[in-house]
Amino acid sequence: MKAAKSLPVGSKKSFDVWGFVIHALLVVISLVCLLPYMHIVAKSFSEDAYVIANKVFLLPKGFSIEAYAKIFADASILRSLYVSVIVTVLFTILGMVVTVCAAYPLSRRQLKGRSTLTFIFLFTMYFSGGIIPEYMLINNLGMLDTMWSLVLPLSFSAFNLLIMKTTFTHSVPVSLEESARIDGAGHFRILWSIVLPLSKPILATLSLFYAVGRWNAYQDALFYIKHNVDLRPLQLKLYYLIVQATESFQLEATEVTLSNPEVMKAAVVVFATIPIICIYPFVQKYFVQGTMLGAVKE
Repeated sequence: MKAAKSLPVGSKKSFDVWGFVIHALLVVISLVCLLPYMHIVAKSFSEDAYVIANKVFLLPKGFSIEAYAKIFADASILRSLYVSVIVTVLFTILGMVVTVCAAYPLSRRQLKGRSTLTFIFLFTMYFSGGIIPEYMLINNLGMLDTMWSLVLPLSFSAFNLLIMKTTFTHSVPVSLEESARIDGAGHFRILWSIVLPLSKPILATLSLFYAVGRWNAYQDALFYIKHNVDLRPLQLKLYYLIVQATESFQLEATEVTLSNPEVMKAAVVVFATIPIICIYPFVQKYFVQGTMLGAVKE
């Protein structure tokens, strides 16, 4: 056998053009995602005069926490934060339970008519009743001004169902399921002991989707929570704070000491985003593991 030729001492590797292009593209995309948020953070910690003059870009000028002080000055802000946490947790748990219970039988070949049932779920992604029928339904069910109006209506996603169904179909080797059936395991035992442990990445991913979607939503609360102000979630509460700041700015525009609503908006965005940013690093590791699902050693 011929010995492998070694590179001469001092020689350099050829320049990888495509590798450089890919890395540069990733850097640009990262900056596109990061710089706008840095701009918002800088505005939230800047004085009103610099923001009005459009002199704030990536670093705060005239450091000030007045906008955050006004957010926490409202005694109900912590109550709204508590409501959002409770609603998000209930919504995520219920959404995952319903999605798992629907995705598992649809992923089993033994279920007759599973293609028809999958199409029915898929159909709901393209057509819906609309806002007015949904409001009438919530009203007839007596869920207006209740926490359940924020949990039940959107707790199931057909898109997440299709993702989980596909994962269950390809991530669990048929040999594992057959050996479990030989040992006398039923569907619930197979789901709990085999399917779910092998599907942790997709479970974590969809849980994050449900949690972020519920945390950022405020339109349904705007429709369904009218009189019971104690049930206003954080997003809706912050929305009203922005509206009040904007109205005050328009009515009292001659006052120099007035808080700029743009600063308030920036502080609201940062305040509402921090909880999700704190949770995301603990879930991110499962995204990479998802690419290895379904690997069967022959």
